[in-house]
Amino acid sequence: QVQLVESGGGLVQTGGSLRLSCAASGRTFSRYAMGWFRQAPGKEREFVAAITWSGSRTGYADSVKGRFTISRDNAKNTVYLQMNSLKPEDTAVYYCAAAYAFNSDNYYTRSSSYVSWGQGTQVTVSS
Repeated sequence: QVQLVESGGGLVQTGGSLRLSCAASGRTFSRYAMGWFRQAPGKEREFVAAITWSGSRTGYADSVKGRFTISRDNAKNTVYLQMNSLKPEDTAVYYCAAAYAFNSDNYYTRSSSYVSWGQGTQVTVSS
């Protein structure tokens, strides 16, 4: 399994932008579909965005569609989440996760599909 480390979180005003990064260890990063999830205080962890191992297909939660963009660089073993037009309701701990691709070019929206998780990075959007 890959080891994942997120970075790039912080405090930003409403309407601002942040870019999260998730660095993966190991030489098999390209075998994994990747996803971003978030968890706000007192709430369940929820799906945010996902990308196939090739980067050819992406999926987003309705709440972030048009504002967030997921991408990956397999040469750098890194997946990104560009977050624009941030809102206070985007405040949460953001986690990246890896799911086995099993020779398919699918992405996954269920947390149960993911086998490795990072430690999370805090994003706080002030009003």
